Amino acid sequence: MVTGYGLCVSGCGVTLAESPRRIGFAAWFVRMAISPGGDTSFSSQKPIISESLRTKKSLLTEEEIFYMNCRAAYLTVFKSSLENIVSKDQLYLALQHAGRNPSQQTINKYWTPQTAKLNYDDFCVILRKEKPTSKSELLKSFKQLDVNDDGSILHTDLYKFLTKRGEKMTQEEVNAIINLADVNADGRFDYIKFCKLYMTTSEQCLKNTLEKLEVDSKLRRQQFGSHNEGAPEKDPSPVPKPSPRIIGKSDQETLSNKDDTSSLLSTSRKFKTSVSFTITMGTSSNQNSKLTEPNLKDWQCVQSKGCFFLEEDGEIISHQYKMQITEKSMVYLTIKPLNLSQVEGKLSSWLSVDTTLYILKENESRANLQLICFTELRNREVFGWTGELGPGTYWLIPSTTGCRMRKEIKPITEEAQLVYRDETGKLFLTKEFKSTLSDIFEIIDLDGNGLLSLEEYNFFELRTSGEKCDEDAWAICRENFDTKKNELTRQGFMDLNLMEANDREGDPTDLWVTLHSMGYNKALELEEACPFIIDICAENCKPRIKAVHMEACSGQLEKAICKSVLSRSDAKVMDGYENIIVHTYNCDTWITSVIENKSDDKVIIHINNELSKNCVNNRGLSIFAVEVAPKSTMVCQHVMPLNEQQEWIYYCVYSLIS
Repeated sequence: MVTGYGLCVSGCGVTLAESPRRIGFAAWFVRMAISPGGDTSFSSQKPIISESLRTKKSLLTEEEIFYMNCRAAYLTVFKSSLENIVSKDQLYLALQHAGRNPSQQTINKYWTPQTAKLNYDDFCVILRKEKPTSKSELLKSFKQLDVNDDGSILHTDLYKFLTKRGEKMTQEEVNAIINLADVNADGRFDYIKFCKLYMTTSEQCLKNTLEKLEVDSKLRRQQFGSHNEGAPEKDPSPVPKPSPRIIGKSDQETLSNKDDTSSLLSTSRKFKTSVSFTITMGTSSNQNSKLTEPNLKDWQCVQSKGCFFLEEDGEIISHQYKMQITEKSMVYLTIKPLNLSQVEGKLSSWLSVDTTLYILKENESRANLQLICFTELRNREVFGWTGELGPGTYWLIPSTTGCRMRKEIKPITEEAQLVYRDETGKLFLTKEFKSTLSDIFEIIDLDGNGLLSLEEYNFFELRTSGEKCDEDAWAICRENFDTKKNELTRQGFMDLNLMEANDREGDPTDLWVTLHSMGYNKALELEEACPFIIDICAENCKPRIKAVHMEACSGQLEKAICKSVLSRSDAKVMDGYENIIVHTYNCDTWITSVIENKSDDKVIIHINNELSKNCVNNRGLSIFAVEVAPKSTMVCQHVMPLNEQQEWIYYCVYSLIS
């Protein structure tokens, strides 16, 4: 079996990755024919499906068919759906049997260095997010390499592309593609035939898997995860502890179909015990913990920018940084949203988003980080911290509660125009698009020097295309676009996007992919991202800061938040259950609750915020339930005022479900 991810044949045939703009073209053609056979060969033979399966599928809804396919794929890899996925290879294989197309980037998105396992429910959620590739999408991607528009690609062009771009392939892997007799002739790769074979093989793989499930009565009688036909109740969050299961009011109808016929949120459900918290908060003008800037004369300061990005599933990712302090010193750190508006008196819409910076000291490794502090004091939109730090390496992890950065459906009356042609037919970028590109340049110019280094540009590339630009490609870029000191200028960045538009003959599709990845909607409004700026000043030395990752706000951040809350919170023990503790921390700007489960069993906690006034939480639900793993802590919710100019009352009841 081939262990690389992307388009491959293993067991049931070929699997394919996402769009080329998102992950790079090499992942589209991956690792075929090296695999030693398996259950299904790569051929155009049509499978024979039993009449009972056809009848069964015709009677099922689309949702039921989806979960039947999920079960079939999972049980092809595992004996029981109660088994967990414990490696990247297992996740890859299960996704492949479900007809998905995991690239290395896709696998890494769900299996981070902190991930220990994923369960069946996690697998179902992943399948819902990772859509199968259609034949038209596949043909369109190949067509971009078809210089003669004749349905084929020269082997020399194919070899050059697959070994130089994206998830690069080895010479052996490319030769395996070129040696496929059915789709190669006269030094050319027939991608139209290949697409037909791919689609047939992919369908055959899934159908054979369903056949296997249908005839195996033992598998058919198994219980599947925590439900039978209902949808999974959580998103996979690859953190050291098992992720909490969140159940909201809207899930009640689905949950009622479980073997346990009562919903976790049903009013008929009995509570073993409850605790409540009531906190009355004043307006922002009456906050007690104000940030005061020290006298920074003769202090040495550095600055870096970054951005929070809101993903399709509601997860927030951001840049993460390393900071070097060479000697013991008083340090002043701040973080605030970055205002991009060029109009005097007009502020960017995202300035109301809360921003926080957690400072963790690196001891022996990244896995062994010590929470030092976080920027809890505030002055308007600026959050900061002042204190003494010893020499060493520190991790700076930006965070936002998510209360004011959530998915919203906003009607767009008219799509913005990105390019136009003059009377001679020459292509140009519109004024509005150039203004947006200038703002994007400001966001990705992390050090603020007005130029893009290769490292800065690669953060942009990873965000928008999923692949890095290597030194050779960067050298070509410098030869063809305006640069200064080996870094790309703002004009060079504009010209690079104009070249992309010209390469697509004015088709703005790929440009829109870039814009959506950066958080812009069709009206060129930034609504699913929040750029920020970090300032660091030290009294006795010059601090250094460098962006090193762009990751989900989980893992180390989750642990840091839990630790900070436990150290300074109002804690209440569940009456009669001393091992279950609810911690609530109020920092004037927001309230965070953490549930600590010291017992050896998982617990389900029902949360009710209905009596809160002028409040919004990061979950977007007034009533929900969470499942807390044994011997673990989890962030339950963050709460902020809807209107900071008015008093807000936090009233929440936490109940242990029997």
